[in-house]
Order: sequence, then structure tokens, then C-alpha cells
Amino acid sequence: MNNYEYIVASLPVITSDFRGDLDYNGVIDEIRSQLSGKDSAVLDLLLSGFEAENLDAEFYKKALSSKDVFVREYFSYDLDVRNTRVEFLNKALNRPEGQDILVLDEEAEPREFEGYRQVMNVLEGSDILERERGLDDLMWAKIDEIVGLQVFTLDSILGFTAKLQIIARWLKLDPETGRELFRRLVDEIRNNKNSIDNEYNR
Repeated sequence: MNNYEYIVASLPVITSDFRGDLDYNGVIDEIRSQLSGKDSAVLDLLLSGFEAENLDAEFYKKALSSKDVFVREYFSYDLDVRNTRVEFLNKALNRPEGQDILVLDEEAEPREFEGYRQVMNVLEGSDILERERGLDDLMWAKIDEIVGLQVFTLDSILGFTAKLQIIARWLKLDPETGRELFRRLVDEIRNNKNSIDNEYNR
């Protein structure tokens, strides 16, 4: 049986004054070592979605049919953001409408995306890094929305992993932004630990 409480309590494996390289793989390996085989498979599915070469229709179909709520909702949003971004580029580059839009079921009704305007507002910005940061801010907010107030669940751990992936990417793109996001994540974890302590001290 998984000890989610222990995993969550041990998540802040690095400190908020972090300045060097993030041992992303080490953190993930530590999490994986404490999960059951079934939950590890869910973690692997999530992680595979951060590899660009995997993001085809087959992957999204698998992710959107997952029994795990976080994986299903996160990649549903990710697909919508991806397609909105492609739509924006098609217009900007005068490419044919619908080119490279990923459609999972040709016979289904077109997907409705409530966050369409938010994503478009970000994409219409003039600074490339600010656009990337804006999109990742939306992804971060979506993670918070999906996880909600959960603390001792697999989805809270998956949400942490997804945020860690965002941080790792920014440490390569813009180290200062990466450190800022990391401090934000550490603060969130500290709040979770306070919730844990309060729960145990009742």
C-alpha cells in the first residue's frame, strides 16, 4: 500500500536558496521508489507527456482515457493549449486553417476550450520569454485547479511532478525564472507540511 503521507512530507528535498542544478531525476527516482507498480505506471505516463516526440494522437488518446483524474484533465488541457498555439501560428504565418491541429476523433464534435481566450492573450504578447512564462503560468494554475485541496493523494504527487518539470525547463531557458518558480514550489510544499503537522497534532 502506498504511503502518500510520507511521500508528500518528504517532497522538499532541496532548499529555497537553491542556486545550482536541479537533481530532477533524483527527485523523481525517490518518489518512484515509494510508489506501487500501478502508481509508478501512472507516473511514467505523466512523464512521457513531457517528451515532445511522444505528443501524438496516440499518446493523447491514452492519456485522456486514463483512470487517473490528474493525468486525464492535465493532458486534456495540454492538448487544448497545444492546438490553440498551433492555430495562432497558422494565422501568424498564413498557413492553411487547421494545419497540424491534433484531432483525436474526426467524427466527434470540435473540442470546446474554455481557456481559449486566456491562451490567445498570452500568445499575442511581443516578448518570446514572456509568452513562454505566461503559458507555463496557465499550466501551473491548471495543476492547482486539478489538485485542489488534496494533500495525501497520488494526484497531489503528480501535480508536484508536473510543476517540477516546468521548473527544470526554466532553469535551462532562464535560470532566474527557474529559481523564482522553485521558491514558489517550496512555499507551497511548506504550506502542505503545515497542513500535515496540524492534522497529526489534532
